[in-house]
Amino acid sequence: MSFDLTLPINTALLLYVLFCVQRILFPSNATPKKTPTEFKEGYSWMPKSHPPTLLFKTYTPKTLVPFNGQEGQRILLAIKGVVYDVTAGRSFYGPSGMYANFAGRDASRGMAKQSFDDEMLTPIDQPLDKLEDLKPDEM
Repeated sequence: MSFDLTLPINTALLLYVLFCVQRILFPSNATPKKTPTEFKEGYSWMPKSHPPTLLFKTYTPKTLVPFNGQEGQRILLAIKGVVYDVTAGRSFYGPSGMYANFAGRDASRGMAKQSFDDEMLTPIDQPLDKLEDLKPDEM
């Protein structure tokens, strides 16, 4: 099989390949004449507003209690010392959700043992549960 430049298709393909190589080796540095407007209206997948973010705040079981989703409030829960904002999952963690008992609480033990029982929740007057007494097969 040989490459024959007398055929128009081969000549056209060779010119196209040379054009592409030239564009890669010598890209255009010219600035556009007008500003692109395709995203002027914004992205459709972005939320209306970013949820409030709190960084480096220390929580205790007592300070988590107000964040249980009652009356439209934010919903926070703690798992192994990390506090998560689960407000976006209000249908799961909100007052009538299936995980409602974890809202505003330390849910470490309940999540580790896959139990919704109230005795799995850390009492409000104790520190966050580190799960040190659980074996790996219990989690």
